[in-house]
Amino acid sequence: MASRCILLDRDGTIIFDKHYLHDPDGVELLPGAAKALRRLQDMGFSLAVLSNQSGVGRGYYTEASVIACNERLAELLARHGVLLDGVFFCPHAPEDACDCRKPKLGLMDQAIHALGFDPAKSFMIGDKYADMGVGRAAGTTTLLVRTGKGAEHEERCQGLADYVVDDLQAAADMIQSLEDS
Repeated sequence: MASRCILLDRDGTIIFDKHYLHDPDGVELLPGAAKALRRLQDMGFSLAVLSNQSGVGRGYYTEASVIACNERLAELLARHGVLLDGVFFCPHAPEDACDCRKPKLGLMDQAIHALGFDPAKSFMIGDKYADMGVGRAAGTTTLLVRTGKGAEHEERCQGLADYVVDDLQAAADMIQSLEDS
């Protein structure tokens, strides 16, 4: 088990954010995402996805659809030599008041328990306020990417995002520079 982890939002961070994505054929990597993840993996980080999937709780699709999309994501990344060490998702609607919907810590706690990493040596990368919130609450370094909804969440994330970068490649650059300093 790695002591350091890169925690990633899925939609808008690794793949194109498509409204309530539930068809694996719709999973499409953002430009440069696989290369950036491979670089982070080669730096010794484990990789884990933390994703809110409220479409399940709203009755739009099933958990099996989410799992199929996550499997497709893993397949696309594997073609580039990238292995996801864990994929964790919250299937609840916001009104369900669960403890796993980001920015609450449930998904992060699941990832820490399963992968055994130290949040203080880890990074949370995402495109939304909820991603920055869970990362900050867990004690990770947070990076907001401007892909997906990131550009529109940038102002709202002031004080939560340690760094704001254009995309996953820029996030990998930032993490590399932090590691080298």
